Amino acid sequence: MLDSLVAKTVGPVLSLVRIVLGVLFACHGAASLFGVWGGAAGTHGGTVPFDSWPDGWAAVIEIVCGGLVALGLFTRLAALVCSGSMAYAYFVVHLAAGLLPIENDGEPAALYAWAFLLVAALGSGPWALDRLLAIERAPQAGALERQATVDA
Repeated sequence: MLDSLVAKTVGPVLSLVRIVLGVLFACHGAASLFGVWGGAAGTHGGTVPFDSWPDGWAAVIEIVCGGLVALGLFTRLAALVCSGSMAYAYFVVHLAAGLLPIENDGEPAALYAWAFLLVAALGSGPWALDRLLAIERAPQAGALERQATVDA
């Protein structure tokens, strides 16, 4: 009975986690580029220049790829880019202050990197534009597969 319940909820839970993860990540980018919600970290409500390396480019990745992940559009690729950007942030920015995330303030970067890697591996879940577009693009392919199993 528990296995049946878990099987029914895996897809929706994956979709919800993906949506929340993408929205939170996009909010970080918006805070950094536009100064909303307290602004960029360490700027006391300020912003980072759009073309600055790596902060400005990281903020663009956060907004664009975080938004794509939240929408479930090009999910695996966008999540992989998000994961890579957070791995870069951890190894380049945080690691110099200590090895463990608890001592170098890199916990958010480490968690985002691993969470996005999981989304890249598992996909978008059922509530995603990726799924909707795939269904609309080739509805006959599914019908042909169903007919083949009926005929067999």
